[in-house]
Formats: sequence, structure tokens, C-alpha cells
Amino acid sequence: MINQIRKPATHKRYGAMAVLALLIAAGCSAEAPPETPAADTSTMVVYHDPNCGCCSKWIEHLEQHGFAVEAVQETDMNAIKRRLGVPENLPSCHTATFGDYVIEGHVPAEAVQRLLAEKPDIAGIAVPGMPIGSPGMEHGDTRHAFDVVSFDEAGRTTVFNHYPAIME
Repeated sequence: MINQIRKPATHKRYGAMAVLALLIAAGCSAEAPPETPAADTSTMVVYHDPNCGCCSKWIEHLEQHGFAVEAVQETDMNAIKRRLGVPENLPSCHTATFGDYVIEGHVPAEAVQRLLAEKPDIAGIAVPGMPIGSPGMEHGDTRHAFDVVSFDEAGRTTVFNHYPAIME
């Protein structure tokens, strides 16, 4: 780079000054990198079967809690789950991605918020099946007990959140 800026030997002083000026200008104009966007400004991508009504209700639940959602209709949900690494024992009707995490099924927005705040070293979280009373599966004021389960890339699971039953 210096050879490109330098003039003949009689102008060495000017060439060095030009390089110095460029370096100072570059340093002065440098800005700090932007911060990572907050969770409520990122987009969650939700893959769902176009014929499933509870998926749309779960998307509404997320949006009501400040999440931006891109809904992608997909008829081969099993292929999506395999590609994203959802363990075979944790499937539900829809699968989402948010950053590096996979979110499977009717996971409450508060569990997603906890996941994003804590940033654990896991592949994702899931609510297996379609428990009555989970977001998108509301049935009056009744809720069956269910767990949000975390999973890693090897398929190992741990309870991430527990939601007790509410019978009214």
C-alpha cells in the first residue's frame, strides 16, 4: 500500500505524511459496531402446515408478546424437523427458528424470552405434542400440565420450564 502512495524518492516525506493522514482519517471515522438487535426487533421464522389452525394462534400469541414473525407454509414438516435437528421424541405441529435456536411446538412466549435472555448452550426448546391450554391450544381457562423441554444437538433433554395444570 505504501508503494502505491509514494512518489519518486524526492517526495518520500510527502508519501509518509499521506499514509499517516490516511491512517488518522480511518481511525477517526471508525464507529463502534452496532449492538445486536433486541429480541423484539428480530424475526422468528415459523414453519407450519397451511391447514393447521393452532399454528396461526401460536403465531398470534408470539406477536402479542412483541415478537416479529415470518410464517412459512410447509407441507413436509417432518423434513423441516429433521433438517433443523428436532429430536424424534419431541415433535409438535410447527417448528420455528430464532437466531441459532430451534423452537418446537406450543412454547409460551415467556419461555422463548427466557431462552433469549439466558442464552444457554442448547439447540432449542420444545413443547412435545399439543397440550390443552398451551399457547395456540387454549380451551377456556383449562390447562393441562406440560413441560418446555430443552434439547442439545445429541438429542439429550432437560426440563426448561414446567407449567402446572389449571382446571376450572
